[in-house]
Amino acid sequence: MKITSAVFKRGVLGDNEILEDGVPHVAFIGRSNAGKSSLINSLTGVKNLAVTSQTPGRTQQINVFLINGTHYFMDLPGYGYTKTHVKIFEKLGKLIFWYLFNSNNQPKVVLLIDAEIGPTDSDLQMLRELEKAGKDIVIVLNKIDKIKKSQQQNQIKKLRVIFNGHKVFPYSSKTKVGTEELLTELLTN
Repeated sequence: MKITSAVFKRGVLGDNEILEDGVPHVAFIGRSNAGKSSLINSLTGVKNLAVTSQTPGRTQQINVFLINGTHYFMDLPGYGYTKTHVKIFEKLGKLIFWYLFNSNNQPKVVLLIDAEIGPTDSDLQMLRELEKAGKDIVIVLNKIDKIKKSQQQNQIKKLRVIFNGHKVFPYSSKTKVGTEELLTELLTN
C-alpha cells in the first residue's frame, strides 16, 4: 500500500459537511507530543503536511487530510500534558470527546503510544473509553527507534501483552519501520 496524494482539506471545531461526505476516517489520537503529526507526515511522505512542534498542545482543532482521494486522516489534538491555557485545554478535550464518541463518525482510531515510555494512565483511560464505545482500534508503538536495538523486541513483546486483543504496529517516523504494514491496515476498508 502506498500513499500517492495527501492534501490538507481544513481544520474543524465541530459539525462540518466534510465530516459527513461518506469518506472513511482514520483518526490519530494520543498524548500531547506523542508524534501524531509526525506520523502523518512520515506515512504520507510530505514533510510539513501536518504541523509539528516541540511544544505540547500545538494542534488545537481536528485537521483533516485527504489521502489518495479515498480516506481522511484526522489529526486530533493531544490529551494529557499541554502548555495551552486551561480553558483551551478543556475545550480541546470536549472536541476530542465529541468527535470520537458523540458525532456520527465511525473512524478507525489510531492510538499512538510512546514505545519507550509505554502507556500512561491517560492512554489506558482513552483505550478503555474507545473499547467501551466499540471503536475499531489500532495501536501504534511510536518512536520505536528511541529504544536500544538490543531491547526493542522485549519492549514490543511487553507492550503487545498490555494491548492484547488489539492490532499493534511498532513504528518509527524517522526510520520508517512499520510503514507498509501500517498503511495496509489503515487504508484497507
